[in-house]
This record gives sequence, structure tokens and C-alpha cells, in this order.
Amino acid sequence: ARRTFERMPKRNVITWNTMLAACAQHGKGKEALGLFEKMQFESVKLDHITFTTVLSACGHTGLVDEGCHLFDTMNQDDCFAPAVEQYACIVDLLGRAGRLKEAEEFIKKTPFQPPAVVWMALLAACRIHGHVEIAKHTAECVIELEPKSAAAFVLLSNIYTAANSWVDKAKVRHMMMDRGVEKEPGQSCIKPNNWVQDFVSDDIPSTNKGN
Repeated sequence: ARRTFERMPKRNVITWNTMLAACAQHGKGKEALGLFEKMQFESVKLDHITFTTVLSACGHTGLVDEGCHLFDTMNQDDCFAPAVEQYACIVDLLGRAGRLKEAEEFIKKTPFQPPAVVWMALLAACRIHGHVEIAKHTAECVIELEPKSAAAFVLLSNIYTAANSWVDKAKVRHMMMDRGVEKEPGQSCIKPNNWVQDFVSDDIPSTNKGN
């Protein structure tokens, strides 16, 4: 992919962003930063997708200082004031590095009311690092914003399970039932003889659909 990219006679921000995304997906944070610097050197017009993708690459490869520096650079540029996506990336970046308290404080200092997606980034990090106390408060923030979303309940339940906190896990399950929140079952499908057969968890078949 990189060779094809380098051989292109003309490249625009879309092709650059695509290459950056490939680096992020495959854990090549340093390479993504190198491409970002090359974009600036070649005066490519950057967009918010560019910054989000590079921040994501930093988060997935532990380049915390580099990601925070890039975010600070955005704050200094009136044309690229950070949006919700970039704030979520920094929370994810700090969270993956185990700097959960710092990530929580970062959220509290956002210049807008943090949406659920930002809090969910912290909750996911709490699951990675098994931090129950921060997870509890974070889940409450998500549930307040999206009371019918099962994601926060499920993540918090999994965190309690990992901590062997069975009483708290049961409380979460009862809260879901009381509020009528249901988790969508996992689903997969096979295609025998041009028919699509769907399966949900516990191998219970659903409807068949012909092509």
C-alpha cells in the first residue's frame, strides 16, 4: 500500500488520510507521525480527519507525549480547534497508557459538555486497567446521557466481573432490567446453498433469507 501511495502522480488529503488510517490500524504510530510531517512539508491542506487519525495512531502505539503535543498544536490553530472526536482520542490515548485520573480530569476541563462517546473512551480504558472506582463514576455519566444504551451497563458489568465484585455486577444487571435496557445478542451468519442463515448467541437460528 505504501509503495502504491508513493508512486501516485498526485495525492490529495483523502489519499493521505487513507494511508494514515492504515498506519493507525496496524500499530505504526511513528510512521503515521512521519507521514503527517510530510503532509505539512508538502503543504497538503489538512482536515479534522487527518488529526483524528494521527491521534488514534498515537493512542494505539503508546505515543502519549506526541499525541498530546499534536492536540496542543490544534488548540493554538484557530482553523483547527479540536472537535469532539479529537477530545475522545486524547481520552483514549491517556486511558490506554493507564493515566486514567489524568484522562478524567481532561474530560472535566473540556470547553463543552462531554458527550457519551468521550466518557465511553474512559470507561473502555477502565476495563483495560481494571479501575473500578473511576469506572463507576464514568458509567454513571454515560447512563445519564444515554439511559437506554446498553454499552455502559455491559462494560461496567464486565469490570465488576473482572474484579470479582459479584454483588455490584448483580446490581448492574438489575438496573438494566428495571430500566428496560436490553443488550443486543451477538450475531453471525453462514451462507449454505445461496441461503443466508443467521445465528444469535447460544446458536439459536433466526430467519432464513434467500438471495
